[in-house]
Amino acid sequence: MLPRDLLRSEPDAVRRRLATRGFDTAEFDRWLETDEAWRALVHEDEELKRERNDASKRIGLLKREGKDADEAIAQVSRIKERLSELDARRDVLAAQVEAGALRMPNLAHPTVPEGPDESANREERRVGEPPQFDFEPEAHWDLGPRLGILDFERAAKLAGARFAVAFGLGARMERALAQLMLDLHTEEHGYLEVHPPFLAHAEALVGTGQLPKFADDLFRVEPSGHLLIPTAEVPLTNLHRDEIVHTEDLPLRYTAHTPCFRAEAGSYGRDVRGLIRQHQFHKVELVQLVEPERSDEALEELTHHAERVLQRLELPYRVLTLSTGDMGFAARKTYDLEVWLPGQQAYREISSCSNCGDFQARRAHIRHRPAGGGKTHYVHTLNGSGLAVGRTLIAVLENYQRADGSVEIPGALRPYLGGLDAIPAPAG
Repeated sequence: MLPRDLLRSEPDAVRRRLATRGFDTAEFDRWLETDEAWRALVHEDEELKRERNDASKRIGLLKREGKDADEAIAQVSRIKERLSELDARRDVLAAQVEAGALRMPNLAHPTVPEGPDESANREERRVGEPPQFDFEPEAHWDLGPRLGILDFERAAKLAGARFAVAFGLGARMERALAQLMLDLHTEEHGYLEVHPPFLAHAEALVGTGQLPKFADDLFRVEPSGHLLIPTAEVPLTNLHRDEIVHTEDLPLRYTAHTPCFRAEAGSYGRDVRGLIRQHQFHKVELVQLVEPERSDEALEELTHHAERVLQRLELPYRVLTLSTGDMGFAARKTYDLEVWLPGQQAYREISSCSNCGDFQARRAHIRHRPAGGGKTHYVHTLNGSGLAVGRTLIAVLENYQRADGSVEIPGALRPYLGGLDAIPAPAG
């Protein structure tokens, strides 16, 4: 959530910056009008209460002096009636102001390129060279079923489109990849592993920014009304909702391996084949809560942590800074890691690492108190995939496939698979 004093004091600058995020500036102007009307009612309410108190004191004084207090009593009655009217109207406007504020995206960091969509993204670096094959490399949606480790047709029988079943070494590979990621992030990068609930209350998703904007992309569980988490960012960030943490305890770093559930309501016709865009997938998430002055540095650090997984697996990738029009709703700045997929002859996203500033902390009421006491401030929150497990499996399969139909297993992964060095080609 954006600071209301900023929205009120710098409307022209905010309006321009919101426009770069694709936000309807007319909605912002309506919010300003509603906020002004609400504040006027608050001011009138305060003035009327002062008048009521003065009139009540006058009634007491008149009665003690034996004088007629009827006019003062009538004045108090009129004020009470008006206050009752104000309360109802003020509550309606307050709810509208809150709802409007929750719909506004975060404002971009000054270093973020401006642009309407992914065409304005800025490539920062490439790491590793795409492999050269002396045969036509297969895409994972052909390679996995041929090896007998992925099955999309049987998954469709169970749950419909955009699901997959992993068998044998496919299932073991996903488990091994997640274990590799967790070991790296906990043992070398200083994250605390968490096993959170996979269901959350709506308040938690408001806190991280999925609600109210992305309600159609969430799966709801009835009759409880719980929501299946779209990412472990939701429970990890909300661990400290409505809390004041001590500055000396920062940074807080959490990692979790969880399933993620997304309706993909706005992606009709996109990535319909394979594992790229599934309704259910697994991801290892990284979340940090830091002091505001450290968040820019922390984003570079967190991105490096995600990159280390790709480097350990020796997968070629590139890093992009997303434009204002391509960033996620809650992000202030985002780096996307895109891994090379030979079967598609393209770089595809495997991680998004974002600095959200105090945007989520304001929504979730997460503050920190400086050492020795003093005024509290909102923390800054960061999150990133470290990595998406299914997409990492795709990258391994496509980059390590061999001419004989087998798939080499990266060296970093072999200890998690009992020393196995390859997925064998099917007999015959």
